[in-house]
Amino acid sequence: QMSNGSSITEFLLLAFADTRELQLLTFWLFLGIYLAALLGNGLIITDVACNHRLHTPMYFFLLNLSLLDLGSISTTVPKAMANSLWDTRAISYTGCAAQVFLLFFLVGAEYCLLTMMAYDRYVAICHPLHYGTLLGSRACVRMAAAAWGSGFLYAVLHTANTFSLLLCKGNAVDQFFCEIPQILKLSCSDSYLREVGLLVVTVCLVSGCFVFIVVSYVKILRAVLRIPSVQGQHKALSTCLPHLAVVSLFVSTAMFAYLKPPSISSPSLDLVVAVLYALVPPAVNPLIYSMRNTELKNAL
Repeated sequence: QMSNGSSITEFLLLAFADTRELQLLTFWLFLGIYLAALLGNGLIITDVACNHRLHTPMYFFLLNLSLLDLGSISTTVPKAMANSLWDTRAISYTGCAAQVFLLFFLVGAEYCLLTMMAYDRYVAICHPLHYGTLLGSRACVRMAAAAWGSGFLYAVLHTANTFSLLLCKGNAVDQFFCEIPQILKLSCSDSYLREVGLLVVTVCLVSGCFVFIVVSYVKILRAVLRIPSVQGQHKALSTCLPHLAVVSLFVSTAMFAYLKPPSISSPSLDLVVAVLYALVPPAVNPLIYSMRNTELKNAL
């Protein structure tokens, strides 16, 4: 019945645990992470939307980031929670395609947005006098739209490519959500190399953005160290270093997940890496951005 791709009607996701107790423990753990992400991002969205003092480019991008974080964690976690709770592993073919599409869309857009946030900080700290002209409200809306649009384009490309493959090696996906590298393992034709090529191109683009972010921060650091007051230095660094930490974790784990050779692939390693790039940033971002930010705390 698995002779051609179209006959697969559902995929089987990775089961976290064999015993009922462990399954329920997984459910509560995921619920905790999910609620933390909902609460943190929800507070930032409400805060920025309702507080006129926070209607600046930096907070506008932060609002978009929180929306993307909410979307991306809602793509993977609720289904995994439901599976743990109802003791099942199934996800429909359409559901799987939807997960791949949404994850690529939201994560791709988020990464573009993180790049723009680095640019925003760079202009604010290194060229404060040009800030108003370079990052007016129109420019910000255009930049955000470009981020969402790029994510959408990426997602269409990767999803169409992956789900046009012939899958003949069963239907078990070694991950708690539908992830492209795991689906490629089920393919039996050489056409999967096309998707691998596309992933490599994506990684090159991601690396380009990452270099841009790092260069922006190096310039910011040099400018900050010239600030005479220690308080001024602290304020500038407290918005920049956490951002860099989030981006580094996100990029390194995502690249590892999508580029590592199959020989070093093990279910537990894949799982840890997926949790680090798919679950940790959405849950931790609000904490990182708001803990160090007095304006947000005051608004809250």
